[in-house]
Amino acid sequence: MNYTDITSRCRGPEYQPEECCPAFKDFACPYAELLNEVSNDCASIMFSYINIYGRYPPGLFANECREGKKGLSCPSPSSSSSYSQHLVAKYRGSDNRVLHIMLAMGLLVVLF
Repeated sequence: MNYTDITSRCRGPEYQPEECCPAFKDFACPYAELLNEVSNDCASIMFSYINIYGRYPPGLFANECREGKKGLSCPSPSSSSSYSQHLVAKYRGSDNRVLHIMLAMGLLVVLF
């Protein structure tokens, strides 16, 4: 992920919501499906890196950038979000592989 887009547009000390929120949406929306996946740490990792690279105060985007009860609304997925869909599929696929390996190892232990 390239954090330059958000860090170049959202600057302190004022951190204007009209500059920071569109920058955050442009940065995060292509990865919305992956960031909303509750079984991974992508969102917390992303926010950690945003805070490291941008030196933002904790909770800046959560407190300033709101559009409704469910958070920010991103545009409908398009071909530009195919990368995030690929990452989600890869992540979910890796969960299944790990499960299969664990089952196989368990069966081997039981058999021997």
